[in-house]
Amino acid sequence: MTNPDFVNLPVVVAGLGVSGISAARVLKGLGASVTVVDGGSGEGLRARAAELEAVGVAVRLGDGASLPEGTALIVTSPGWAPDSPLFAAAAAAGVPVWGDVELAWRLRKPLPGTGEPAPWLAVTGTNGKTTTVQMLASILTAAGKRTAAVGNVGVSVLDAVLAEEPYDVLAVELSSYQLHWAPSLRPYSAAVLNLAPDHLDWHGSMEAYAADKGRIYEGNVVACVYNLADPATEALVMEADVEEGCRAIGFGLGAPSPSNFGVVDGLLVDRAFVEDRAKNAAELGAIEDVNPPAPHNIANALAAAALARSYGVDPKAVREGLRAFRPDAHRIAEVGTVREVTYIDDSKATNTHAAAASLAAYRPIVWIAGGLAKGATFDDLVQGAAERLRAVVLIGQDRALIRAALERHAPDVPVIEAAEGQTGAVAMTEVVRTAATLARSGDTVLLAPACASMDMFTNYGERGDLFAAAVRELAGA
Repeated sequence: MTNPDFVNLPVVVAGLGVSGISAARVLKGLGASVTVVDGGSGEGLRARAAELEAVGVAVRLGDGASLPEGTALIVTSPGWAPDSPLFAAAAAAGVPVWGDVELAWRLRKPLPGTGEPAPWLAVTGTNGKTTTVQMLASILTAAGKRTAAVGNVGVSVLDAVLAEEPYDVLAVELSSYQLHWAPSLRPYSAAVLNLAPDHLDWHGSMEAYAADKGRIYEGNVVACVYNLADPATEALVMEADVEEGCRAIGFGLGAPSPSNFGVVDGLLVDRAFVEDRAKNAAELGAIEDVNPPAPHNIANALAAAALARSYGVDPKAVREGLRAFRPDAHRIAEVGTVREVTYIDDSKATNTHAAAASLAAYRPIVWIAGGLAKGATFDDLVQGAAERLRAVVLIGQDRALIRAALERHAPDVPVIEAAEGQTGAVAMTEVVRTAATLARSGDTVLLAPACASMDMFTNYGERGDLFAAAVRELAGA
C-alpha cells in the first residue's frame, strides 16, 4: 500500500543485507523511488541485487560511498558506521539518515478501537538483550497479548509494524547501532540491562557508545528500567528527557527497596507496581522459575518482569511466562554430563562482560577461552574469576592476551594452549578432550570464550554446536 509521504521520494538504502533488503522492499511498496548501494560485489550480493531489480529497485554494487543526485532520504543497515563516506556526503547535502527502526517507528499504524499504535517495550544493553526480550514476549503471551520479540531478534521490526493482523504490544530488542539511527523513537517503557565496552570501533568511544544506548530512554511514558548493580545505567536514566510521570525502576539480586524489583528468600519480587509500595510487594515467581537460574539470568528475568508490569501484566502471568520460556542455543546451555563433569555451552559469550557473568555462575571451572579479542583486555575478567578456576584451555588468535592476564592474576591455575592452526571440528574435539583430562568430579567445563569466533569457526553458533558434538563423542568413548 502506497504512502503519500513516500510516493516518488528518492530514497537510498545503504547495505544489501537482510535489513537492507527488507527496507528496500517496504519502501518500494510505499511508492518510493529506491536505490540500494553496497560496497561489495560478490556473487551472493549480485544474486540479491537481481531479485530487487526484478521488482523495480535500482542497485549499485561496489559503490558504498557516493550519494545519488537528488536523494531525499537514506535508510541504513545497522552495521554501517557513522563515519562512512556516504553519511558525510548526506550531512553535507542536508539529507537525513534513518535506520530500519526509525522507519518502522514512523510507519506504525493505530490499533483498531484505540487510535494509538501498539506500544513498544524496548530493551538494550551490552549483554542479555535477546534473552530478556524473549522472556518479555513469553510473559506478554502468557498475559493473553498478541506480541512478538522483534528488532535485533526474531521478527523484523518493519514486518511487525506492517503486519496484516496487528500486534497488541511489541517486545523490541535494540542494538546500539539501531538506536544511533533512531532519533524519533519513544518507547512506552525501556530497559538498559548493563554497559561494558563493546563495538567501540564503530562508536568511536565508550562515551558515544553509552550515549547511543541511552537513547532508548528518550520519551519513555511509564518506566525507565535500570540495573542497580550498574550505576552507568542509572546515569543514563537521569540524563533522559521522559514524559511527565515516567518513573525510574531499578532491578537487582538483593531485597528491593520501594520502586524496585529484586529477590527475597528465593522469590522474585515487585515493589514498584503495587499499591502502597512502601509497605507492600508482589510475588512474581521463584528463582526456580527462571531457566537457567544463573545470577545474570535472574537479573534478565527481573528486567523483563519490570517492563511487563509497567504495561499492566498480572503477577501470575509473569510467573507463567518465565516458566514457559526456553533460552536460545549457546546461552549457558547444559549440553551433557560425562563422568560427573558438567559441560556448559555459552559460546554466545563473545565479550568479557558476558563471560564474566557466565563464570560467576559456576565453580570449580575448567574454562575454554579465546578467539578474536576485538580490542578487549582481560585483566578484570581473570581477576574476578581466578578463585573459581580449576584450569584453562586457550584457543584462538588472541589467546596470548588471556594467557598474560592469567599469569598476572591467576599464576597457579594450570593453562594449556590448543594446537595452533587447527579449526572447526578437529580443533574443538581436541579442546574438549583436553578439558576433560583437567576436570575433576563435580567440576564444570565452561565454553565462555570472551571472544569472537571467526578465526576458527564460521560463527559462535558453529563453535557451540561443535562443542556439544565433541561432548557427545566424549560420552560415547
